[in-house]
Amino acid sequence: MQPKEVKAQPKEKVETERDMRRAVKMITEVWMKVGIEKLDSHEGVTVKALLDSGMTGLFADRKFVEKHGFKMQKLDRPVNIRNVDSTKNSGGTITHEIEVNIYF
Repeated sequence: MQPKEVKAQPKEKVETERDMRRAVKMITEVWMKVGIEKLDSHEGVTVKALLDSGMTGLFADRKFVEKHGFKMQKLDRPVNIRNVDSTKNSGGTITHEIEVNIYF
């Protein structure tokens, strides 16, 4: 197989393509509807969840958990949370966990 010949493009076109690439917004977040179901009653709620956030676990807002009546269990030791820039998260430590089924 012979290599294809590459022709140089006019400078104006190259600059236009470069400017176009800069103008395109990169997708930085991926959201998906998922279901969260209580283990005991199988009651559930559908939520919009952030996928691939870079987190090492699954997290839910305490107000959301309380509002929907999920049973919380206190952790033996709180989990400190740091942001991507290594600062402490303004939400504080994680003190409880819930057990749920997640489906999509």
